[in-house]
Amino acid sequence: MRVTYILYVLISSVLVNAFEPISTTIVGAGVTLGLAAVGKKMYNHLHESCESKWVAFNSTGLEVALDQKLFGQHVASRVIQKAVTGFMNNKNPKKSLVLSLHGWTGTGKNLVSQLIAENIYKEGMASSFVHQFVSTAHFPHLSQIENYKSQLQQWIKGNVTNCPRSMFIFDEMDKMHPGLIDCIKPYLDYYEYLDGVSYRQAIFIFLSNAGGEHITQVALEFRKAGRDREKIKLQHLEPALTLSVFNSKQSGLWHTSLIDKNLVDFFIPFLPLEYRHVLLCGMAEMSAKGLVPDQDVVDQMARELVYFPKSDKIFSVNGCKTIGSKLDYYT
Repeated sequence: MRVTYILYVLISSVLVNAFEPISTTIVGAGVTLGLAAVGKKMYNHLHESCESKWVAFNSTGLEVALDQKLFGQHVASRVIQKAVTGFMNNKNPKKSLVLSLHGWTGTGKNLVSQLIAENIYKEGMASSFVHQFVSTAHFPHLSQIENYKSQLQQWIKGNVTNCPRSMFIFDEMDKMHPGLIDCIKPYLDYYEYLDGVSYRQAIFIFLSNAGGEHITQVALEFRKAGRDREKIKLQHLEPALTLSVFNSKQSGLWHTSLIDKNLVDFFIPFLPLEYRHVLLCGMAEMSAKGLVPDQDVVDQMARELVYFPKSDKIFSVNGCKTIGSKLDYYT
């Protein structure tokens, strides 16, 4: 490794001076260009770049991760696996992939974003090609909305220019000022190029609590009718979910052209989690912490969480969100 590093330093030095007039001969120019090419290759080997060493989709890895880490979300898991795999395997997509994830807190929306990133980028969420925006942190002031629009457009254009296979995650969409997200419409549309830049390989993911009430209502209706939760399908939820999000000023997608022009590929519902799903989250969390999973400990923790509706106490209010800290108390 030390020899490689020394060689890297030497070649980097050559790269710095590659355009100095140190040689006017054809041979000298050839050597310089050759060293520059080797230097660039070595640089990309040691530092993250947009090449296949750093950006490569693992379909099997995503499928296994969704199966082993995402609980109680059979609808979301299936749609995400098929949507991402189809998009990543398409050598000539007609537009960027746009996913809108909806459901109550703690149901797995952020986890899914992380799993997608981990199975595309070697560096996962730490990749310089994964960009996360949180509405309350990055776009807090309504009076600055025009500035936010300009900054967001420049940020997306610059990063996609740097790496066409970039991923943008917008969290807390339900807290985003109405109209702001419309500024990125051109990058989600079917244009082959915009000012010389193609956005067709990029991925955009929206995370929102909006639509949670409708999703919960469908889950309750299935339960009251004696129908298995696993029988719920995307078509039972997506049409009404789309309409609900479009007409809600608390969705961040209120009357947006992204919906009006059918630029969102999938509105993906995340079902509220039941007690049995909380148990699975608890066992997985113990394993992740390097502990031996203990059914009694997890059961005790799960029983003391808050559930709703008050009359039946079926669904966990916070899903699996607080399980990590709760387990610290019980173990």
